[in-house]
Amino acid sequence: MEKISLIIPTFNESHNIVECIKSADFADEIIVVDSFSTDNTVDLAREHTDFILQREYKYSASQKNWAIPQASHEWILLVDADERVSPELRKEIIALLKSPSLYDFAGYWINRKNFFMGSELRHSGRDKVIRLFRKSKCRYEDKRVHAEIISQDKIGLLHSKLYHNTYISFDHHIEKMNRYAWWQAEDYDKETGKITVYHLVLKPSWRFFKEYILNRGFMDGTVGLTLALIDSYSVFTRYVKIWLLRRGRR
Repeated sequence: MEKISLIIPTFNESHNIVECIKSADFADEIIVVDSFSTDNTVDLAREHTDFILQREYKYSASQKNWAIPQASHEWILLVDADERVSPELRKEIIALLKSPSLYDFAGYWINRKNFFMGSELRHSGRDKVIRLFRKSKCRYEDKRVHAEIISQDKIGLLHSKLYHNTYISFDHHIEKMNRYAWWQAEDYDKETGKITVYHLVLKPSWRFFKEYILNRGFMDGTVGLTLALIDSYSVFTRYVKIWLLRRGRR
């Protein structure tokens, strides 16, 4: 079986780290990349691995791109602390690591099963991420928010899902959204023209329509409506913050 390195970026993830590691403990090497947690994340992680790196956090893509070359093996499984490798995904990855077809692709998309406010999102909030990939062929694009793996080679798709539960509390989620909006403002600033009604009204409205109607968020009830409204507001906030950045305000 092809050997594989597991990379988990962390910051104050004591409530997540153990279950995250256990879900993917088939890996030959477990690397925890910690941003100087102030809780007992590192102590808990040390019960499962001695390979713990610490580096000051700048943004997600920077942290992950720094960690990737530290891995000993060509194949990497990168899992955020708030994610879990499902039993089905675990079996699929192990089978793939034993198969000659593994090298047909430089990496693999994995669909996520997302949870929000204690409920599974069956319709809204659907996404996929590249989390199984070759060290020599893949890196994250240099973006502050929602950076994805880039590669010159073909990317495949796995059938099983990665569980994702980023929700801790409503206030925590809004705080995180606000922080991400500032980072997105910096990412989008150079490629965005003059801020107009299009950015402040039409784009947020389209996001709501897409998430709540086209992606059938209405079928997720109150949770789906809440998420669609938050996503719409995050788009609005992003462009307000671009406007503020250009005037030297925050």
